[in-house]
Parts: sequence; C-alpha cells; structure tokens
Amino acid sequence: MQSVHDIATEIVAREGGYANDPADPGGPTNHGVTLATLRGLALDLNRDGKVDVADLRRLTPAQATDIFVRDYFERPGIGTLPEPLQPSVFDMYVNAGANAVKILQRLLCDMRIPVTVDGLIGPQTSAAAAKAQAAAPAYLVDAYGIARRNYYYALADARPASRKYCRTRAGGKGGWILRAEAFISPKYRLTDAEHAARVAAWA
Repeated sequence: MQSVHDIATEIVAREGGYANDPADPGGPTNHGVTLATLRGLALDLNRDGKVDVADLRRLTPAQATDIFVRDYFERPGIGTLPEPLQPSVFDMYVNAGANAVKILQRLLCDMRIPVTVDGLIGPQTSAAAAKAQAAAPAYLVDAYGIARRNYYYALADARPASRKYCRTRAGGKGGWILRAEAFISPKYRLTDAEHAARVAAWA
C-alpha cells in the first residue's frame, strides 16, 4: 500500500493550484486547502497579523500535503479503517469533510452492519468497517467509490450550480465523477452513455 504521504501528495496534485470559483461553496482554495482551513489553523504565512487570501496564495504543495496528512487523515482517524479503504476515504475527506465518513457509515448500514451516521470515526465505525471488509473484501472499496459517485450526482441534482463539476460542457464526466471513479474498478465505472442518461434531466 502507498504511504499516507504519497496519497496526500497525489491529492494535492489532483486538486491543482489556486482557485476561487464563485460556484464553489467552499470558497477560495489552493492545492485543495480552503481559506477557512487556513484560518482555523491560524497559518499567517506572510506574518502580517491576519490570515487571508494572500496567505492562501503563498501555501506550497508541501505545506498542503502536511495539512492533509495531519488534519484530514490522522485527526479524523482514517488510519483506523481497513487499509484498502483508506485512500478513497482520505481523498473524499479532503473534498467533502465529514460527509466522507457519513457516506461510509450509510454504506455500512446498507450492508446491515448498523452504525451511527454522525461523520465521526470511532471504535464503532472502525469495527463495522473491518467487519464489512472481512465480509466483502473484493467489493467494499468499489461499493464506497460508487456511493461517492452517487453522492456527487445527488448533490448536483439538488444544486444546479454544482452540475459543472459532474458534467463537462461537452456532456462528458466532470471532475467530481472522474475523481470518484479513480477509486472504482473499471468494470463498475459508468459508460459515457450511462453517464449521459444519469444527467439527462439536467438539460
């Protein structure tokens, strides 16, 4: 398995550089780190007494990687989940915070392994995930990836401004869908026709 640092480095590369898309409810980001996160960590990188966009722009990929490892992997306890599941949950946690855990918890409930859906990884969720991995070692990672994909589609169903993240202008798969499917086996990825059918109602 890849190291956590290597996975975080890949996430940083996937996130790209500075962006401030008005349609993104997360606000401005750099290497995937939001301004809110930077303020929460009190990272005044230019030492001017305030944490603002200027500091966000100064954030380096290495600093972003360290933030992700510490605050998006270690702090929420992703390392207590089955190893095969960790990369996808980690990537989703960077993208969607505690919703990454809620998606897993709902999936576990669907598998008749009841847990509290609270977005927190405690002993109950860790034990349930281990039980699910033991019961379906060839399918759990794919099932989680599919649940991620469904989450993105549902989010775009409810919020038209987010649809551009699921569907390109040409109608193909957008960044969110490609991101989820990067962690899904090819046989479970949607065909272009299936994707088009899923988003047809958005036209």
